[in-house]
Amino acid sequence: MRKIAVIGSTGSIGTQTLDVVRQHPDQFVVEGLAAGSNIDLFVQQVNAFRPKKASIGNKQLAEQVAPLLPPGVELYYGEEGLIEVAAGTEADFVLSAIVGSRGLPPTLAAIAEGKTIGLANKETLVTAGHIVTELAKQKGVALLPVDSEHSAIFQCLNGESRDDVEQITLTASGGSFRHLSREQLGNVTLEDALKHPNWSMGAKLTIDSATMVNKGLEVIEAHWLFGLPYDKINVLLHPESIIHSFVEYRDGSVIAQLGTPDMRIPIQYAMTYPARFSSASKRLSLAEVGKLHFQEMDYERFPCLRLAYECGKIGGTATTVFNAANEAAVARFMKREISFLRIETIIETVLSRHIPQKQADLETIQAADRWAREMAASL
Repeated sequence: MRKIAVIGSTGSIGTQTLDVVRQHPDQFVVEGLAAGSNIDLFVQQVNAFRPKKASIGNKQLAEQVAPLLPPGVELYYGEEGLIEVAAGTEADFVLSAIVGSRGLPPTLAAIAEGKTIGLANKETLVTAGHIVTELAKQKGVALLPVDSEHSAIFQCLNGESRDDVEQITLTASGGSFRHLSREQLGNVTLEDALKHPNWSMGAKLTIDSATMVNKGLEVIEAHWLFGLPYDKINVLLHPESIIHSFVEYRDGSVIAQLGTPDMRIPIQYAMTYPARFSSASKRLSLAEVGKLHFQEMDYERFPCLRLAYECGKIGGTATTVFNAANEAAVARFMKREISFLRIETIIETVLSRHIPQKQADLETIQAADRWAREMAASL
């Protein structure tokens, strides 16, 4: 039986992870749960799974939920709580699903304790990829991808030599506004941005999908996960989200991973790797789908993806700043302080004022992250 901890348990990935646990109650036991501010769902989860340790966003929320939790559960809060749940239980598998760069400290703590990581928090590698991958190598820890695209690449690479890889291609749905022109984007609303045509995701990820920042973060994550240069990482528009990604080898062979757009499939694969368990997810019928469509990426239409590639090639704190500026800008958009298109101009402006530092240590990375957020908030 695998012992797991979930960081970000009340979010989209976290709740679907616990769906997988419910489907296989004889295979998993939940040792720890950490959430942000959704106290009602958090209380339900803790009472249902009875982890040894649980954490909520802050002290005030902890005081609210404490009387509602079952006896024997150790309750924590804040960043200390995230680290305690990630690294301080008997879990051998930690699902890192918290949104944003807040996922970096608990993920590093879990790696330091030798725990296998199910990585749904792409910002961890975007912010400090060289630090995370080096520590994982030192500790002999596996970083198992949970994003559907990276899970697809991971599966397509199984049993193959990396030296034979010509290129990998991440597919992109195009998000909520894939059919709109640049001119039409000027009047879109928050409600419009949150209507993803294919996937059930949290608000921040859905907006990132619409700006194509999410795909840019995935490109940077793929560089660290698979050790490939950026000129071997391609992106292709694929509105149906049936082919999740594919690998082209030097002999001309192309291996792709297909499936219905259901995040529980890649989540479960990371949790059970290298085994495959049965799943309640809908089976793919290509006859029912009928047609699949593809389109080359337009980097003028989606400038945030271009910026992600540029930052990835520069390296160092450039990717940290890209991510932090985006997080701050998206937060402003969700508060209706700025327009949708302003997100990308804020990111570009912050990057233009940053002097990247190569091979930065954790303190330097955290300082660059804070600076970028303050700059993005002030523009």
